[in-house]
Amino acid sequence: MTYCVAIKLNAGLVFLSDSRTNAGLDQISSFRKMMLYEKAGDRFMVLLSAGNLSISQSVREILQTEHIVDRDEEEPITIWNAKSMFDAARVLGAAVRHVHERDGAALKRSGVDFNVSMVFGGQIKGEGMRLFQVYSAGNFIEATSETPYFQVGESKYGKPVLDRVLTPETPLDEAAKCALVSMDSTLKSNLSVGLPLDLVVYEVDRFATDKIICIDEHNPYFRMLHDSWGQKLRQVFDSIEDPAWGGGDTTVPIMVNPARSKPLKKITNHLDKLI
Repeated sequence: MTYCVAIKLNAGLVFLSDSRTNAGLDQISSFRKMMLYEKAGDRFMVLLSAGNLSISQSVREILQTEHIVDRDEEEPITIWNAKSMFDAARVLGAAVRHVHERDGAALKRSGVDFNVSMVFGGQIKGEGMRLFQVYSAGNFIEATSETPYFQVGESKYGKPVLDRVLTPETPLDEAAKCALVSMDSTLKSNLSVGLPLDLVVYEVDRFATDKIICIDEHNPYFRMLHDSWGQKLRQVFDSIEDPAWGGGDTTVPIMVNPARSKPLKKITNHLDKLI
């Protein structure tokens, strides 16, 4: 499996991906799931992928040259000349459908689902930053201020911290830290996600970035974050009062009657009714 997260903020974009692939207990390998496309001063785009590795690799290869044509007289649109991230996402969707048309039937005959999920974001000169999640049918949705991030892969373990921390006003460095905590939580709970990680941070209107890092188990910052997050979680957990079942000296009793519901009824013999 995999875990990838992309965050869109007022200040820029954050992209993070792991590199583990799993085809069975004894077939674990590392393949990068992030691709970076940059034409300095004109456009900056990042692609994250999850799902079937052969499909995602084919899509990434085809994306380099894939094009769409809106009208016969117009120049074909590619990711390199698209005038908007929306059009670039359309090209990515076309690449996904291209691979499906080529390989979908053969995969189905072999009992393999056409399974690929992608996150595609960046900025093209002349418009603001945009972030899209692309599905296996080639259709896509766009991130909004209400939902400023997308995840693909093993998303459930790292989602709570993103929901609690992120807003469009979150600073870039804080969002990068939040993404790494989200990844660390996923690494802790799911063996199908693993190091090394690829992290990219993009500042709005720069159309280039030098904040690109590969993080392995020896990275000092990630080791500190891993240790600190575990310790702080334990401290916060220990600071919360245990439930006082017998009442006693507490301002937060747990044994109170709910306003609308009754406690669960016990079944004590075969004549008791469930309802």
